[in-house]
Amino acid sequence: MDDEYTPIACDRYSELELAILRRQRLRLSLRGRGGLRRIETLDPVNLRTRRQAEYLIARNPAGLARVLRLDRIAEARPL
Repeated sequence: MDDEYTPIACDRYSELELAILRRQRLRLSLRGRGGLRRIETLDPVNLRTRRQAEYLIARNPAGLARVLRLDRIAEARPL
């Protein structure tokens, strides 16, 4: 997988913002390195930009923080 960040569509970014405001748990399909995919259920907390890339800050059900690059989120569905 290329490490260069690819910006996401504005409507997808807006959907994540709404999920944060509504405190809406999400089921995320994530693209990992090497093309592997995994599914995680997370509570979105915030969005950040760092080093010209955008990230979702979230917590897993155990309360542990996760930082996910937005271009690696293949799909985000509210639960």
